[in-house]
Amino acid sequence: MESGPGPEKAPVTAAEPHPVEPAPLTEPARRDAALDGIRALAALGVWVLHVAGNTGVMYREGMFAWMTTRLGIAVPVFFLLSGLLLYRPWARAVLEGTPVPRPGRYLWRRVLRVMPAYWVVTVLALAAWSWSALDWADWAKWLLLMQNYFEQERAPDGLYQMWTMPIEMAFYLSLPALAWLLHRWARTGGTEAGGAGGRAVRLLAGIAVLPLISVLSVVLSHTLEQPQLALWLPHHLIYFAAGMAMAVLSVWIRESRAIDALAPQLLVLAVLLYAVLSTELAGPRTLTLPSMGQSLWRMFLEAVVAILVVGPFALAARHDSLRHRVLGNPVTAYLGRISYSFFLWHAPVITLYYKATGTEPFSGDFVKVAILTFAGSMLLSVASYHLIEENALRLTGRSTAPAPPPPAPEGARPAAPVP
Repeated sequence: MESGPGPEKAPVTAAEPHPVEPAPLTEPARRDAALDGIRALAALGVWVLHVAGNTGVMYREGMFAWMTTRLGIAVPVFFLLSGLLLYRPWARAVLEGTPVPRPGRYLWRRVLRVMPAYWVVTVLALAAWSWSALDWADWAKWLLLMQNYFEQERAPDGLYQMWTMPIEMAFYLSLPALAWLLHRWARTGGTEAGGAGGRAVRLLAGIAVLPLISVLSVVLSHTLEQPQLALWLPHHLIYFAAGMAMAVLSVWIRESRAIDALAPQLLVLAVLLYAVLSTELAGPRTLTLPSMGQSLWRMFLEAVVAILVVGPFALAARHDSLRHRVLGNPVTAYLGRISYSFFLWHAPVITLYYKATGTEPFSGDFVKVAILTFAGSMLLSVASYHLIEENALRLTGRSTAPAPPPPAPEGARPAAPVP
């Protein structure tokens, strides 16, 4: 899934607002290798989570078991990256007066980015293991990303990871309207006198409303006893909002020296809070529903961990730093580019392994299952990316090859690259 599912223009001189013109691209070709590396780690985290679940490892005792249970943190990271990368052109339009992205073109790009590979994997999985159990309405529900809006006891075999896709698509569809509202809000109230700084503060204040919607969703889902609400966009707006706020800051402050200096400590703090997230404070490891308090704590901790992981790379994007060299190396950057296909394929591959070998659910050797399913998922992901994703992206006019950042003038402080 890029969060790009999701899911990526160099800073320009601030200018006075001018009439809206069609934006050439909402997703520039130049990518940030370190953010691709984060996306790769998130996809691998989801895969380890599902291997641990299928082998039963996550239900055993010990710190490793508990920490594999919380690898679902990868989903908030994906959502945050979507908010960061997709809202940034709108944030730039408000703060720098650049052209506003055209909603129609933006949505067409999102559909071409997400749906072709999704349809291939979904059709093959449904045809292989659920053909006789589904009618035309079930097929339509899954092919149109409507599965989260209907009650179901369990997802079809090989598609249990797809609950995130309707949430991503709902955000894609909502973003132009959210951006328009925030644009109007930021340019009212006499903020022009304050310049870009005043508009940025106003944008951040508007974005701060979105996490409150997520908190309300948690309260309603427990009060009304409707756990299905956790599969809808409002429940997850807090993560997208964190990315949108980060997009505003990345345009406004360019690069924070304070965050750059504190980056190692922030990443260590992320690990420590992940350990806290792995305790019962954030709910049980089983499918038992958490209490309202546990749900709120888990939402808060996941949001903070995701911010601490992405922030040092999005807001202090020094390509010469050790963290960028480690996470943005060619291998992890490539894994990040194919991470959406990996996310789609890993669950069918795990399902195929269990059906082909006759291994009972919640059993099996973790290392063996991990090695075999990783190899199978990687082969399919590479093929899927180059045969399906790249060809679909060419229809949007977007290049998929990463380009190096332009050299900074001698003696100048390099600007933060935009993925």
